[in-house]
Amino acid sequence: MKPGHGEVLLAEGDVDVREDEQRLVEEFRRQLELGMWAAVPTTATGGRREARMVKSFEDVPRDADRVIFFPRAAGGR
Repeated sequence: MKPGHGEVLLAEGDVDVREDEQRLVEEFRRQLELGMWAAVPTTATGGRREARMVKSFEDVPRDADRVIFFPRAAGGR
């Protein structure tokens, strides 16, 4: 993460530690309730940056380094 480049750390923890996992799940749900979309970065060939959309915390791979939250596009339904 590079300060000043639009990235904000919302929560961090170890999913194998019960209290950490609970805090991560709560923050994940809070972001979705705020209307955000969630995606997990994937390894792509050729240097392209790609991500896979996720709709629940259970969809996040256990070994994921991060989940990216971003706002939905305005004006669409």
